[in-house]
Parts: sequence; C-alpha cells; structure tokens
Amino acid sequence: MFNLDSLLRNNIKRLVPYSSARDEFKGEATVYIDANENGYGSPLPVNYNRYPDPLQWKLKYKLAEVKGVPPQNIFLGNGSDEAIDILYRAFCNPGVDNVVLCPPTYGMYEVSANINDVVIRKVSLTEDFQLDIAGLQEAIDENTKLIFICSPNNPTGNSINRADIELLLNNFDGIVVIDEAYINFSRQKSFIQELTEYPNLVVMQTLSKAWGLAGLRVGMAFASEEIIHVFNKIKPPYNMNQSTQELAFQALDNVTKVNEWIRETVIERDLLSAALEQLPEVLQVYPSDANFVLVKTTDAKGIYTYLTTKGIIVRDRSKVELCAGCLRITIGTPAENQLLLEALKTYQPQTEKTVSA
Repeated sequence: MFNLDSLLRNNIKRLVPYSSARDEFKGEATVYIDANENGYGSPLPVNYNRYPDPLQWKLKYKLAEVKGVPPQNIFLGNGSDEAIDILYRAFCNPGVDNVVLCPPTYGMYEVSANINDVVIRKVSLTEDFQLDIAGLQEAIDENTKLIFICSPNNPTGNSINRADIELLLNNFDGIVVIDEAYINFSRQKSFIQELTEYPNLVVMQTLSKAWGLAGLRVGMAFASEEIIHVFNKIKPPYNMNQSTQELAFQALDNVTKVNEWIRETVIERDLLSAALEQLPEVLQVYPSDANFVLVKTTDAKGIYTYLTTKGIIVRDRSKVELCAGCLRITIGTPAENQLLLEALKTYQPQTEKTVSA
C-alpha cells in the first residue's frame, strides 16, 4: 500500500526549509525594507527590484483555470528538469534506492539519476514502443522508489497504453511519474484528472512545446497536496523569476491561439508523414502523438549531415536503443516542412569508391 512518509528520505522528513522574506510576510505594504532589495528600482523599463512570489500563486490560479486542477496541486519549476531532480532528492537515498526507466525515452531521467547517485534499472520498451509489463514487474523491488513513463514518448512519439499505466499505478507502492510534455498533440487524455484516484501519481507537463515558451523554462508537476508540499519544501526559495511568471500569465490568456497552433501542427504532422513515406531513403515513419515524427532511414548519419549543409537541422537518434537508422524530425511550419522535403528529394547517398588492381 502506498505510504508517502515511508518513501521520503529521512533527511527530507527532518528538513526545515529556508524561509524567505516573502514567505514570512504575505500581503501588501507601503514600505518594504525586509529583504535587502534595492529600493530605487531597476535600470530597466520595468522594475524587477522586488523578489517574486516564491510559490507563484497568481500564475498557479491562472493555470488551475486552464488545466482544471486546484492550484494547491501544482508545482512550478525551471523546466520539467527541476521537478525530475526534486523527485530524486526527495525519495531516493543515494547508492541505495533505484529508479526504473523505459528506454528509449527522455535522457534527463538517466542524467538526473546519475547526478543523484541513484541506481538505474532499465526495462526497454517492446518493439512497438510499449511498456514491457512483465519486465517491469521483474525489475521492481523494495528499493524501487520511482518509475518514469514518458507519454507521448520522446523520441518515439507514440502514446503509452493507458491500461498498462493504470496497472502500474494500482500495483506499485512507489511513485509513478508520467511525463506529458507532448500531451497537447495527443489523442490520449491527460492523467491530471486522475490525481484524486492515485496518491502515487505525479504528472509533468510544460509550456515549452504547444505553448511556445521554451525560452521561459516553465515546467509543471501535478500531484497530491502532500507531494506538492514536498516539492515546495526542497525547491530553492525563488525558483521562478518575476518576468517568467508575468509572461507565462499573459500567455495563458491566448488559449484560442495555442489550440489553433496545435490543430495546424497535427495537420502538418500527417501531411509530412505521408510525404516522407514516399521518399526512397525513408524506410518507415512511426505513428506519432507528438509534435515530431521518428523516421527510420537508410542512412541517418549521412542524411543528417547532408541536411546541415542545407541549413536544416534535425536530430540524429540512430544510436539510441531501438532507434537504429532513425532521425527525429520536429513538425515545423508548412514552409519549413516544404524546405525539408525539397532538400530530401535532392539527397544522393554516398557510395564507396572502389580501387581497381
């Protein structure tokens, strides 16, 4: 049975978090001389001389309207990478506990595990890029604290079978982390509406993809109030700056525009996939629920290098497990996609020169 207290590291249970000036006084005042700020302002058109809200409540209330999740169930961080790191620091004792990853998947799960000295157990996806349930059951033991599942998955683009994820949530006593960075482009519904059903569920999303705010670094984690309390206990006092909070708040007023971009991206994804399948150097275009496609080619490295000479940059994933010969191609604008296709039509594979005796 899931017990959050038993999962937490002892030092985190004992941790007294840093109390910032903005934690100790909440409200409005005339004179602020409590936080050693510069009272004269900032050498910018807008003043940023005051520390931001450490818990980003204004932005969280706005997000709650968009996501349909209470603000107290939301953590905001410097990209999803901050949430990933906090999960390791909260629940995994270095050198003792382990995490289960399902490659091919997002590489930061492994990097963050290594930074935090957490044992990694890998259970590869099946040939059709789904969870190996039997393999997962075999890998899990009493020291397994976290399972990361990326759905839609990066770099494969497919959504993970919902029933398989629910099976893990119902039978694993640790925390199941579902990374939904690409959920806006998917036919599968988000797991954030299931938070009340599963106390061991953490769902991560981002404003970097569909919302077009990659440069602002706004990562979101949705979980029970108890888990969000742990996140807030560990995070730096001011982990999201004032300008990011303000700009993200403004962006959330443009849901209609974002939904329009999502529809256009999905249409372009289907058009580009169909066009790529007609090219001789393309062996397979895998089905995608994301804003990219994974493409198996005759020569990933050669095609990648050729495209760079045309000023077109894709991602070579050919060395990633189960992705031999594959390129990952983000869905661009119609004009960008057309430039890609025109370049690929002129690609000529390199043939080895033979030397006669």
